[in-house]
Amino acid sequence: MALDVSSLEEAEHLVRELSGEVLWFKVGMQLFYHCGPSVVEAVQGWGGRVFLDLKLHDIPNTVAEAVRALTRLEVGMLTVHTSGGREMLRQAVQAAREEAALLGIRPPLLLGVTVLTSLTQTDLAELGLAAQLREIVVRWARLAQEAGLDGVVASAREAKALRLAFGSDLVIVTPGIRPGGTSADDQRRIATPREALKSGASYLVVGRPVTQALDPRAVVQQLLQELGETGGE
Repeated sequence: MALDVSSLEEAEHLVRELSGEVLWFKVGMQLFYHCGPSVVEAVQGWGGRVFLDLKLHDIPNTVAEAVRALTRLEVGMLTVHTSGGREMLRQAVQAAREEAALLGIRPPLLLGVTVLTSLTQTDLAELGLAAQLREIVVRWARLAQEAGLDGVVASAREAKALRLAFGSDLVIVTPGIRPGGTSADDQRRIATPREALKSGASYLVVGRPVTQALDPRAVVQQLLQELGETGGE
């Protein structure tokens, strides 16, 4: 569940409202930049596990030091951009493992963000990337795996290709999850929970369909029912 809100009060309301239905809560740039690291501790205190989605992307040393600092927050998952390159990814993995070992804690699952769900083939062409979108996702996922990352973030439309390429060795987190009939908004490559699970997703990220609902708990229960019918957990 993505906490796509801007205040601690809104985040607390959602976490408490969804208690017992949702275990993982994604803290992204919007909430983290409004509230700072304290929001991570708050979500943990309310009983949730934290997926910290800051999509780190910079020179290798800068990202490594950021990963060290964020590992201290004992988050369960943390994202970096695969387009930062092999050395940046390698140093991020090393930093997370070293800092966790130093503190005697479990390192976060480190996930490489591939192609954002808001981008299309046309957008990639404008960026000078001529290969097919799916090919780029698989190529960047392979780079992430070779650098030691635990998994990737990719749309459900590429999840099947990733499973074919990597089997069960890769954690696949799929954003852009929308219940049937929900509009796509600024995310182009979306999928229903059923489609994402059948494509091989490990974790599904749902945000605005829940946060903007009049009854967030009812929406989550509807999504969980759909997953149950598909055989998911």
